[in-house]
Amino acid sequence: MSDSPAGRLQALFEGHRLTPTQRRIAHCMVRRAADVPFLSSVELAELAGVSQPSVTRFAVALGFDGYPALRKHLRESVPVAAEEATGHNEYQQAVLAEIENLRHLAELLADPAPVERAGRLLAGSRPLPVLGLRAASSQARGFAYFAAKVHPDVRLLDEGGSMLTDRIDAAVRAGATALLCFALPRHPREVVEALEYARSAGLTVVTVAESAFAPVAAHSDLLIPAAVGTGLAFDTACAPMLLGRVLLEAMADGLPDAQSRLEEFDAKAAARGLFVD
Repeated sequence: MSDSPAGRLQALFEGHRLTPTQRRIAHCMVRRAADVPFLSSVELAELAGVSQPSVTRFAVALGFDGYPALRKHLRESVPVAAEEATGHNEYQQAVLAEIENLRHLAELLADPAPVERAGRLLAGSRPLPVLGLRAASSQARGFAYFAAKVHPDVRLLDEGGSMLTDRIDAAVRAGATALLCFALPRHPREVVEALEYARSAGLTVVTVAESAFAPVAAHSDLLIPAAVGTGLAFDTACAPMLLGRVLLEAMADGLPDAQSRLEEFDAKAAARGLFVD
């Protein structure tokens, strides 16, 4: 388990049966891991969009006498690295927070089994639908762009609406066995509904999300977390992007003709003068 603030919170929540409201609080705490030890119960409630008594009940559910006891525990376990981040301006703090997210991802990848399993699932699905809406659309599009160079049939699903389930059905009819989803906050309701539908249609859902407590977790067969940065007005997603590239590598390892496809693309690109040297 990671020794980062987010990792310590994940460890604290594991093994507890949490209500949907409590999962929402847990998810918020993971997103704001470096700040949580210094937040009041009222401030945490406002960030999570719940009532202050819900925060108190959440602390009790974790085995503490109340929120002050939980906060005291978190303050005592704050890693030195988080304390050292003070004294920097808000832009530096945002960068340092992303570095911490990447460090957490590196520690997570010390066990390559989940990524390797995901790579096999993605490589074996023909076609391979890749879903990502709103904030996650750029992650899905970036993955699909590179995946198409080694995978014979990648289908990008980056637009919602009534046609989304039709496109999932079309992929299933064409032989798809897995779906890759990038899911980032704020989570569109139709992404959750699309994943539920995809699983009911027989697809194995592999998801990249910011936390194991994300709303899409209940509709994912394999979820690999990669934290987002929340220090700026708009979330930053360096870790999910890098995890997407890692999954590309794992998928390519499961495609025996990946190298030949890349060489073929490079040869055609050179013949067309596609790129400037």
